[in-house]
Amino acid sequence: MHNLGLVARIFHALFVAFILAPLLMVIAVSFTDKGYLSLPTNGLSLRWFHAILDNPDFIDAFWMSVWLALIAASIAVLISIPAGLAIARHKFAGRDIIAAFLLSPLMIPHLVLGVAFLQFYSSIGLGGSFFGLVAAHVVLITPYALRLVLSAATGLSTDAENAALTLGASKFTVFRRVTFPLILPGVAGGWLLSFITSFDELTMSVFVASPSTQTLPVKMYHHITQTIDPLIASVSTVLIVLTFLVMLILDRFYGLDKIFIGKG
Repeated sequence: MHNLGLVARIFHALFVAFILAPLLMVIAVSFTDKGYLSLPTNGLSLRWFHAILDNPDFIDAFWMSVWLALIAASIAVLISIPAGLAIARHKFAGRDIIAAFLLSPLMIPHLVLGVAFLQFYSSIGLGGSFFGLVAAHVVLITPYALRLVLSAATGLSTDAENAALTLGASKFTVFRRVTFPLILPGVAGGWLLSFITSFDELTMSVFVASPSTQTLPVKMYHHITQTIDPLIASVSTVLIVLTFLVMLILDRFYGLDKIFIGKG
């Protein structure tokens, strides 16, 4: 038994190292003093982090991705809350069809969605618009929000809600004061997962975005097609550090297990 425990620890250590190795390599390359991707390097330098400030297009693309993800994730959650509660708590004609329809983007390759949106937006004059980009991302990320809302709502007891209704509370008050707090972990997890998915989306966004609505992944992709330099590594390092800090703060004050499991 002791040997099995030792083997398990070694396996987990190797697995974690395998997962983290690419990220650590990217971080190491971002500190090179050379004008090309190089590791090992002769010395540490912040040259390519200063280069980010000299390329405002990357900063603009970052804020475009942030605003896009904020808006798209919020709309996806607003759609998922009523849909999730209806699907989880009621039986009605077409329930399974509606659930399958809302979750169907998970089964469609992003490349296919990108081509479809490109053709559709070109025909109605929304090609390259921010509104079109938001709508496309909402379609893509709604299933992620819906899955966690469904997880929180499924099997949820109605006793507290019935008691509130009996005491004279309106249906809106019951939802605001009772139902919503009960499903809040699922809603928060769905919003966060939707935000991450939207922020990180590339394949579909390449077809939908225009030069004025380029997200950060699209900007990085276009930069790589023209030249490969440590600037991409430095941008990636900044994103890795920001993601780590956000996850650390969320885990410290709320708990990542509550967010991603969807249960309080």
